[in-house]
Amino acid sequence: MTNTTLPTTTDYFHINILVKSIIDEVSLYMKNVPKETITDEIQKAYIYARNAHEGQFRKSGDPYILHPVEATRELLILRPDIVTIQACLLHDVPEDTDKTVEDIRIAFGDEVAYITSGMEKLSHLKYRGEERTIGSLRKMFIAMSEDVRVIFVKLADRLHNMKTIGFHPNREKQERIALETLNVYAPIADRLGIFDFKEALETECFKILYPKEYAQIREELDVFKEAQEIFATKVKQLIVDTIPNDVPIIDISYRVKSPWSIYKKMQRKGYERVQDLYDLFALRIITDSVHHCYDVLGTIHTVWTPVPNRFKDYIALPKENGYQSLHTTVVGMFHEFRSQPTEIQIRTLAMHRQAEIGVAAHFAYSETGQSKTAQDAYWAAELKEILDKSEDSEFMNQMKIGVFDDRIFAFTPKGQIQVLPKGATPVDFAYSVHSELGDHITVARVNGKVVPLDYELRNGESVEIIIDKNKNPNITWLSFVKTTRAKECIKAYSNRANRWELIEKWRFILNAHLLKHFNKTLDKDLSLLKILDGKTLDTEGRENVLVQLGNLSRKPSSVTKSILENSSSELHKIKELYSKKKEQKTVSEIKNEETPRELIIGGESGIPYRFAQCCNPQVLDKVVWYITRNGVNIHKIDCASLTQKDFDRYIPAYWEGMKTQGLHIQAEMIFENKIGVLKKLTEIFFLMRINIDEMSAHVDTDNLSHVIFSLKTEEEDYYLFERLMERVKLSINEFKEGKLLEMK
Repeated sequence: MTNTTLPTTTDYFHINILVKSIIDEVSLYMKNVPKETITDEIQKAYIYARNAHEGQFRKSGDPYILHPVEATRELLILRPDIVTIQACLLHDVPEDTDKTVEDIRIAFGDEVAYITSGMEKLSHLKYRGEERTIGSLRKMFIAMSEDVRVIFVKLADRLHNMKTIGFHPNREKQERIALETLNVYAPIADRLGIFDFKEALETECFKILYPKEYAQIREELDVFKEAQEIFATKVKQLIVDTIPNDVPIIDISYRVKSPWSIYKKMQRKGYERVQDLYDLFALRIITDSVHHCYDVLGTIHTVWTPVPNRFKDYIALPKENGYQSLHTTVVGMFHEFRSQPTEIQIRTLAMHRQAEIGVAAHFAYSETGQSKTAQDAYWAAELKEILDKSEDSEFMNQMKIGVFDDRIFAFTPKGQIQVLPKGATPVDFAYSVHSELGDHITVARVNGKVVPLDYELRNGESVEIIIDKNKNPNITWLSFVKTTRAKECIKAYSNRANRWELIEKWRFILNAHLLKHFNKTLDKDLSLLKILDGKTLDTEGRENVLVQLGNLSRKPSSVTKSILENSSSELHKIKELYSKKKEQKTVSEIKNEETPRELIIGGESGIPYRFAQCCNPQVLDKVVWYITRNGVNIHKIDCASLTQKDFDRYIPAYWEGMKTQGLHIQAEMIFENKIGVLKKLTEIFFLMRINIDEMSAHVDTDNLSHVIFSLKTEEEDYYLFERLMERVKLSINEFKEGKLLEMK
């Protein structure tokens, strides 16, 4: 928060008391370090920072030094080492005073200087939504991957700033900082397993971004507070009386879902009241060992009725951030007090500590109060791999997949666990086991059944990979694999072995893109690509652009944009035409309009419909409509229940005014003329989210059906036809031949 300077005498009495409380708290958890050492090191950093910030004040009118002190108090929940505490107290000194990082290095050593330097770099990064610069985010993640303590200090700094952001007079800046916190820092805290920081950051952002909704949820929670406390007190005693005496119970507590989590679930499920959430309230039972965790679970399931499909064993299968616990939901606990089911979490004390502070739970302190494991973060190696290998154009996509996405667990035939990002496929699985397995994969069996190679794996599935040494990576795999390792291996092979095929295929595709927008095509010398991204390219460089398109490192639209930015290009002269084509409204613009959007069903408006409760679609979601006896139900396009329904009775729908995207494909397929072939094909189209715009067919003298399809997909997947052919070959025995006629 920006400094102000006031001509006044500063009273540090209250802040000195806060520093003493920090020293006392650190002494409680750092028992092997003499209190004199703790006092000397913390006081040294505090006095240094206080003197450096002398005469500076916050917008609240408080002395500026109060902020780093309060940030350090927030940091203490992680039980940080002395170095981290000193760095937190000093974190604003290089940016806001005449002291430099080198001065701090001389006074406090390399580690404190490094963390402080990392904080100074992060302070210059400003969030601008999707306009944020990739280079700036790279700097942030590089700092984090080198020493996770940088982000510990940053999270503490941001949390205190969010708690005092109300003093900032600029409402727009308040919202910008809250958005940055919600979209960048809260997910980082979540990925590190620092639950308390994540929840606190989200709550403060919620207050700023949705003040009315926050106030409403807070008010409803306050109404239930007394009833919850009474219920919790009675349940604690009931559990103590129920669990056998030979199973130690260390603690029984409860937690209430955070306001932001409540709000998101109410929006997702369409609930109108907080009390409609059955998992609003959860009990936590802490025992002394894993064995006793399962004993407690067994007793609870014997006494009360468990809710089907609500049991999760995160002890046997921990979350990627290290979280372990048993989760179950039961009904019948004091039903006179509570009609809703009750969620119960069972864990050991060590698991509970891991759940509260994530990777910080693994700190081990030397006699000087320094951490022996502070530079360890479970995702640091993966993060570095993404930073080192990904192109700028795909960096954010890799970050979302590699660092912030949900994870699944899949098993080898021998029972070994492979941790993969959500949406991962058998090809990702194969590469996660060994690069040779991925390079030569030919067939995948999931739970004993042969599946397409682009099949999305689910939690707990067993995967068997069958290889053929004569098979090699297929460039089309790039359109569906999720892991960095798989992408890099496929690219490495394809760039080496399929260069000319990539160049020719993507000359064809880029020509279609240019023809669609500008009625222009590439000449044999690729002259339009001569100046790209501000660089002059030789013939090989121009061909490399087509190779990058082929391995999906960049999109045709990004190439077109770069061509347009070259003032000497002939396309620059018709830039105005390009701009007009871009005038169609975006989804974000539609969301800001006050008039509700109308749903277009089968090309018609005004058709009565209702939203399916299984997926609760919202305005502007990608949806389909499904005909039932009672009318038209609207489902999200990825609704799981649709896979169980008759594929002939669904048709894509869309919201009026939404910008259409994706690809148009014309293809011919030849089949044996048998009943049921088109039904099988329709199912494949549905699973791959492909819509049929037009279809025509005729039967030749050999009794073969020649079917010409005009297809549309909302995603720009330029390898969709190849993927479609693989699925058709695998699933339809009557298939004979397929040919791509057009793609644009």
